[in-house]
Amino acid sequence: MASTGNQAEGSAAPARVPLVEYFAPLAGHYDVLFCDVWGVVHDGLSAFADACAALARFRQGGGTVILLTNAPRPAAAVKRILDHFAVPAEAYDAIVSAGDVTRGIVESRIEQRVFHLGPERDLPVFAGLDVRFAPLKSADYVVCSGLFDDTVETPDSYRQMLASMRARSLFMVCANPDIVVERGDKLVYCAGALADAYAALGGEVLYCGKPHAPIYEAALVRAAAPRGGVAPALHRVLAVGDSVRTDLVGAAAFGLDCLFVTSGLHAEHYGSRAAPDLEALNAVFAAADVRPKAVVRGLVW
Repeated sequence: MASTGNQAEGSAAPARVPLVEYFAPLAGHYDVLFCDVWGVVHDGLSAFADACAALARFRQGGGTVILLTNAPRPAAAVKRILDHFAVPAEAYDAIVSAGDVTRGIVESRIEQRVFHLGPERDLPVFAGLDVRFAPLKSADYVVCSGLFDDTVETPDSYRQMLASMRARSLFMVCANPDIVVERGDKLVYCAGALADAYAALGGEVLYCGKPHAPIYEAALVRAAAPRGGVAPALHRVLAVGDSVRTDLVGAAAFGLDCLFVTSGLHAEHYGSRAAPDLEALNAVFAAADVRPKAVVRGLVW
């Protein structure tokens, strides 16, 4: 990870991250893509046709595409959502979700009682497991997959609940480290916002998705399957995403290059989606002490 601290007197400042129009010139340098889903492949309402076509072209050239998502649902449930949004199966080889990682943790605690903090639509994360659900007052730990109603609630709506959890020193499993995601032209809060608020109170939190290592390790295993069981070298894997906090920081920590998509979550921080302010964009990267390989407005071949 490149240093973005103060430069010694007389030394050159870090080069600006290039803005590129198309993915094709980069594609030949990589064998595998770990591609974010929400904000890169779809916007929560429909698929991005150009992005889907670019992923399909990469696969046609021999590449492997693993969709890497912080969705708090198993891969099979994510696939049903992608089918609904008309994301073609030709665009990817496999899906690895934060929900998959969460299931592994729940299985390891199967004798304990769990309180599910999140909407009913996330219950598939527990499907097939002999889970003992309990109300908050008697649960042994909490699985947080989101807000009960993200259309009207905010993290502040949960101040009292989080305080009660902290008073009991309950362990929280965060099934989706995203703070917000786009739903069409709106931003809605995710489980990561509640988990961060709980951690700020001193609560113990385990984050199951990006930017943390377990989801990348699972993705490497899945990437090996269509490649004869041989895991790709890290320098031949490119992460694609629209979040500095999850996609870019996670890729850098795991030793991967990252292609940063500007049309997603951080667009308002650096001008506009169509015409990002590169000075502001590079300042965002510097503040996070991370540097992507390149920047694109959207994933286009």
